[in-house]
Amino acid sequence: MKTRNCSLMSAVGALVLAVAIVPSVLAQCGINKNYIKPATWHSQLGSAHFMHAALFDDDRDGPSIVGMWHVTFTAHTMNGNPIPSNAYPVIDNSMVVFHSDRTEIMESARPPQDGNFCLGVWEKTGVRSYYVNHLPWLGNDTTNAPSGIGNPTAGAQITERVSLSEDGNQYSGSFTLVAYNLDGSKAVTFTGALAGTRITTSTPFSSLF
Repeated sequence: MKTRNCSLMSAVGALVLAVAIVPSVLAQCGINKNYIKPATWHSQLGSAHFMHAALFDDDRDGPSIVGMWHVTFTAHTMNGNPIPSNAYPVIDNSMVVFHSDRTEIMESARPPQDGNFCLGVWEKTGVRSYYVNHLPWLGNDTTNAPSGIGNPTAGAQITERVSLSEDGNQYSGSFTLVAYNLDGSKAVTFTGALAGTRITTSTPFSSLF
């Protein structure tokens, strides 16, 4: 009996020692605790499982594009034809909000009656790199704006590839804009460059011009 008790005590002691050593071993091996994601308990119809509660943006180790931005879109080509570099037009001056659920909303500096709000979605493609699919639905041709309401249009699609600066306060990249007629045909296509500056609580309105 004494021998059996001694064996049991030895096993318990070894288990306690192992539990104590594991955290130290993980730390010495250089395992980043950020990769260990928290889990929450969920029960469903009598069964139980663990569900990871990770951040959706997955930018815990660096800056995130989530937030509010002042963004300008400068066209370099129109319908595939180069625009002279000394005449690059700014075709949109906007405020953009990227949400953590990977949706996005943009307010353009154009008359509200011509459609100045539109929506999009985004995804992270690399380290501080993002892809945006922006889909303005219906609007008006700005040819007659701001003096009047333009001719109705079906809308447009703007795709963007952008990179965020290391400090998270600027982003830049390229875009393609395709505007559509009501019958679904292409009205005009622009490609060019865009630049964004993060809007903070100290940003003055004068910086938007």
